[in-house]
Amino acid sequence: MRVSGNSGADKPHLFFVGVGNMGNPMAANLIRAGYPLCVFDQWPQKAANLVSMGARGVASLAEGAAQCDVVITSLPGPPQVREVMFGEQGLLARLPRGATIIDTTTSAADLARELNDQAQQRGIDYLEAPITNAIDAAAGGRLSIFVGGDAQCFAKHKPIFDVLGNKIFHMGAHGNGATIKLLTNLLWFVSAAAIGEGLMLGAKAGVPLETVWEAIKSSAGNSWVAEHDVPSIFAGHYDPSFSLALCCKDLGLVNEIARSQGYELTMGKFVESLFREAMEKYGESAAELHVVKLVEERAGLLLRPPHGQAPSVN
Repeated sequence: MRVSGNSGADKPHLFFVGVGNMGNPMAANLIRAGYPLCVFDQWPQKAANLVSMGARGVASLAEGAAQCDVVITSLPGPPQVREVMFGEQGLLARLPRGATIIDTTTSAADLARELNDQAQQRGIDYLEAPITNAIDAAAGGRLSIFVGGDAQCFAKHKPIFDVLGNKIFHMGAHGNGATIKLLTNLLWFVSAAAIGEGLMLGAKAGVPLETVWEAIKSSAGNSWVAEHDVPSIFAGHYDPSFSLALCCKDLGLVNEIARSQGYELTMGKFVESLFREAMEKYGESAAELHVVKLVEERAGLLLRPPHGQAPSVN
């Protein structure tokens, strides 16, 4: 039996799996848009706000699969996608023919192709749809979404994507969505590794850090990282919304894509080594911009306005 609701009578019934940092605001926007929604997360407390908004919490993947037309997944990475799709309660074995899976996870290109093959055998449509632009954009419905899969299926579900994002790209075949998302993350992480060095050069020269930052944003060296991430460095929390473990996962995946295409990424390999060094030193759950903390420790100066701060001695 599917969830019913007057406000969503003309909309497909959705099952959202994984309502963490990115999935939660996306699911909330779908509820506000009038979609009947049930939700599942390994940690049920993460869905409490969505249930208060009118979603129905379910106790298992099987329960949610029985109540939906479309499944949307937002998971940490390929191992979790495999478990949700192929595991003991896997969705592919439980969804009815004619259902659609939309996977927004940053995952592997070869896994997207494998999932599509398996879904087709069961009469299920599958779209990969990795997202970008961080939590604030997820909350505001301003995500960029890179969709791989059948063009007609994409067109059918475009209204769902339009709720979640404002820049929606159909990338063609399965695997292309993951490739585009991962290459954008490669550029993000290269910028994250470089921004600390740029800020440090200015700070060591005696220029106030706020002035260094404004100069970077007003130059050819500007980037999304310069625009959005520098305050996290100045505050000393290094952006806890994204972990070093996730950075290393994505860098491993993008380097795998290049190797499958027959070559190696020079910057990709080097930046992965930097992030893995940071993860080894600070831990898997440490915030992404701890790669900048490596620079701070080598230079003996924390990047704290106005002119930097000497590290504390423990």
